[in-house]
Amino acid sequence: MSDVSDVSESSMFDTVAVANRGEIAVRVIRTLRRMGIRSVAIYSDADAGSAHVREADTAVRVGPAEAARSYLSIPDVVAAAVESGAQAVHPGYGFLSENPAFARACEEAGLVFVGPPASAIEAMGDKIRAKQTVSGAGVPVVPGRSELHGDADIEAAAADIGYPVLLKPSAGGGGKGMRLVESPDELPAAVESARREAMSAFGDDRLLLERFVETPRHIEIQVLADRHGNVIHLGERECSLQRRHQKIVEEAPSALLDEATRARMGASAVEAARAVGYVGAGTVEFIVSAREPQRFYFLEMNTRLQVEHPVTELVTGVDLVEWQLRVAAGERLSLAQHDVRAEGHAVEARVYAEDPARDFVPTGGTVLALAEPSGPHVRVDSGLLEGFTVGSDYDPMLAKVVAWGPDRTAALHRLDRALADTAVLGVTTNIPFLRALLTDADVLAGELDTGLVERKLDALVAEDAAEDAAEEFLIAAALDRLLSLWPSGPVVDPWDVPSGWRLGARAGVTLRLRAGRTEALVLVEGPPSDALVSVDDREPVAASAERDGDDLVVRGEGFGGRYGRYRRYRRARASDGTVWFARQGRAVAVGERPNLLASHAESVEVGPVTSPMPGTVLVVKVAPGDVVSAGAPLLVVEAMKMEYTITAPVDGVVSELHVQAGQQVALDQSLAVVTREEHIA
Repeated sequence: MSDVSDVSESSMFDTVAVANRGEIAVRVIRTLRRMGIRSVAIYSDADAGSAHVREADTAVRVGPAEAARSYLSIPDVVAAAVESGAQAVHPGYGFLSENPAFARACEEAGLVFVGPPASAIEAMGDKIRAKQTVSGAGVPVVPGRSELHGDADIEAAAADIGYPVLLKPSAGGGGKGMRLVESPDELPAAVESARREAMSAFGDDRLLLERFVETPRHIEIQVLADRHGNVIHLGERECSLQRRHQKIVEEAPSALLDEATRARMGASAVEAARAVGYVGAGTVEFIVSAREPQRFYFLEMNTRLQVEHPVTELVTGVDLVEWQLRVAAGERLSLAQHDVRAEGHAVEARVYAEDPARDFVPTGGTVLALAEPSGPHVRVDSGLLEGFTVGSDYDPMLAKVVAWGPDRTAALHRLDRALADTAVLGVTTNIPFLRALLTDADVLAGELDTGLVERKLDALVAEDAAEDAAEEFLIAAALDRLLSLWPSGPVVDPWDVPSGWRLGARAGVTLRLRAGRTEALVLVEGPPSDALVSVDDREPVAASAERDGDDLVVRGEGFGGRYGRYRRYRRARASDGTVWFARQGRAVAVGERPNLLASHAESVEVGPVTSPMPGTVLVVKVAPGDVVSAGAPLLVVEAMKMEYTITAPVDGVVSELHVQAGQQVALDQSLAVVTREEHIA
């Protein structure tokens, strides 16, 4: 690994403010601590007890939970940094990290912005200008149109480029506002939605169009530049595994590129950085066709640290945050291009508060218990703490789990095992989905493209969404409940045994339990040390159960060997009585419901419409009395900076409408009711 510490620290900062939150703030603070630099956290009211506040040497409040009045408020963030005595501000990623006005405000306040000059942010932050700039430097760009004026111009440009096309906001990235349009019929709705989301996320609703590259692979090059004209690259990262145009799993190096293409792409990235006078750490993103990997096109440049930077750090040994700070302090790079060496392979998985089986809608809740993996060559960048509430105010990414191995196969296997050891009880996450993705045959073979997740989504979420998958947790919950009911002590009074006891027979308890979206009647017979558990009409499972601290330990021969003879569940109880169980990366909430004879099935006469996540109603497209068809858009709800269209579940009439635009809604809150016309009185 490369030695990057042989430079003078005479001009290094004493105090640095971190203008961000969550796992990236914790990660930056880690390097500041190692370098002996005092760290300052900023926080909103929602983050007062968060991990990054606890990790920092000091912390300053910047406003309420709403991002626009806290983390995105330039005057408040700059004032907090000045108040703390900081000499520099590290912006992390997201929020103000690519805002040239923030970079200038820092400079005007006498603070060093740990990033590129505002001119470089402006040049690369605007995708239209960025393409023109790098194209002039000889870097290949995707065919497209950027000067678009009105809907008619967009329609003509799309027809000229040819479908499918990508609609993209000019002023931002991260997948927000991006829409794939495959036919002219889809264009008007896509434009409307893309503009609205772009304005919400970036304050700019200008759009551009690009040709959609078939079987596209997303590959980016990490660059590093100092203030003395030295620019190098640290190799590539493959970021083709995405959902909603946002990355899920990233790795370094790419399994696609040969050495010649890797060198050409790296050289193009360096030229793109030079073209705008870039300084600091940045990433040049390219799109590559899996069918023609020797041909690549410039997508955009992210003028900041990337979420996926740890994989580059693990294969090169270079601490990118340290070099951001050193460059900002005026130091020269001590690395030349020929000094950069990549060893082994690294893969990163992003842990999100979301439900992949429900189209990746954001979730939330209070972290009741937390287990994060450790061990050789495993790294966790996390903003989680037990007791912390994950709300809908910010991006749903919670943590990143990263693994290194001597080769790609070893790295993928190590990451899968690390995710199996990860548990976030109290918040539904995408961990089971990530494990399914990492073990997919095409992923293992390195045959990736940005559409893989969408094509295979049903299969990737099938096990986690299936009713059979809930059986294990229903049985665990029933045994856990039996332990709570069963009398303890050396002598057991038969009258204290749970209901169902009778002379000469096993005791039985019937429970109606709900695990995730699966509800069942569970019969438990006998004592915890020798129980039979039946879920609905299935064959009973013989098992024993005991508590080990907060964990539940189950032993038995059931499940057809699927779950093994010994199972340990992490266990935590929520304030509403729900009990969470976690094992092998899956965490499921199990609640006990009244054991009623009435069916819990949905009525065939009405279609209740509920919110799939906590968020804000952006648009209401219908009014009471409107006739709608199944699948017709009713409302648009925003959560964690992403939009979700809520559609009619059945053909009928909007008989009830419970919300209006701008209203905050909770998970599963009733929004409207669609009644079949023949059932309207």
